[in-house]
Amino acid sequence: MNQPKEIADNYIGAAKGKTSQVWYKILILAVLAGAFIALGGAFATSAGSYFSGPGSALVKGAVFPLGLILVVLCGAELFTGNCLLIAPLLNKDVKITGVLKNWGTAYIGNFIGAVFVAVFVVFGHIYGGTSAITSAGMACINTAAAKCNAGFWDTFLRAIPCNMLVCLAVWAAMASRNAAGKILAVYMPVFAFVVCGFEHSIANMYYITSGLMTSAHYGIPVSGLDFGNGLLYSLIPSTLGNIIGGSLIALAYFAVYFKSKESRL
Repeated sequence: MNQPKEIADNYIGAAKGKTSQVWYKILILAVLAGAFIALGGAFATSAGSYFSGPGSALVKGAVFPLGLILVVLCGAELFTGNCLLIAPLLNKDVKITGVLKNWGTAYIGNFIGAVFVAVFVVFGHIYGGTSAITSAGMACINTAAAKCNAGFWDTFLRAIPCNMLVCLAVWAAMASRNAAGKILAVYMPVFAFVVCGFEHSIANMYYITSGLMTSAHYGIPVSGLDFGNGLLYSLIPSTLGNIIGGSLIALAYFAVYFKSKESRL
């Protein structure tokens, strides 16, 4: 395996590639990343609907890692994982304009990918027939409603440890030199944040849009379930919290493994 110092050296090269890439290539890879995370969300919703209580949370946690595994192995641009760019930015290995370009393009692309999957799942009647809704469909609606009705600060605080775990998963995956090791490195941190109920902004893009579509498609109105609430009480606080959580990990590694290095810009 690569040691932490080697991971830091390797990440500098990856960061330069991420920040210098032309915008449309970042966008394409970001759409894929959003779709990968959404597929993990769809998998978790369907699998978890067969269980209740703690059993449902464990099953969701067991299958949701599919999304980040695909991001890491297949190569895609995930906004939350790219919060690690703070470390090479502070070390002056990349420019702030490149980081902001990556983050902005990745965030938009992630949203597009998440919505695409939501459309396919809902209108492909994965959550029910043309008129009858399944338990998975109701779970989809209930999840979205819970996120839309959550408190701003609750979501914000839950999002911080979430992206600490996601960024640690990405960092740990870079320690392995083979695919199996990368899968194992990603799996447990993602399992942990799902079971704990932490908030991931890109996953929330899928959960909210799929819940809104399912509710409208089957004519099941739910109090508070609307895009405005989803934006205010889920997407905005989870995005801000994810940035802080990822930045905390990046700052820690910058102080230990990046700070002593000369600028490579």
